[in-house]
Amino acid sequence: MELTTKQRAYLRSLATNLDTIMQIGKGGVADALIKTVSDALKARELIKMRVLETAGYTPREVAQELAQACEAEVVTVIGSKIVLYRPNDEKPKIELPSA
Repeated sequence: MELTTKQRAYLRSLATNLDTIMQIGKGGVADALIKTVSDALKARELIKMRVLETAGYTPREVAQELAQACEAEVVTVIGSKIVLYRPNDEKPKIELPSA
């Protein structure tokens, strides 16, 4: 699923009010983190995380790797914060504007 510019902007606006729910540190992108992120995406659809300097990866690299592993979309990467989105097929919470 590829997000349109309009949908990405809409999700970015929703993400501004989100709390950062996870921090990624020196453990990097491990299986446990992927499972946790996937579970959070299933429950919330849109999540915000922070990549610490000790991670050894850039926030962009972490975002791409997590998005690929969790079959999610990278909404935005700003500074050390990353926002991921994956719709919940069973009970969608976020209604995206049409393309």
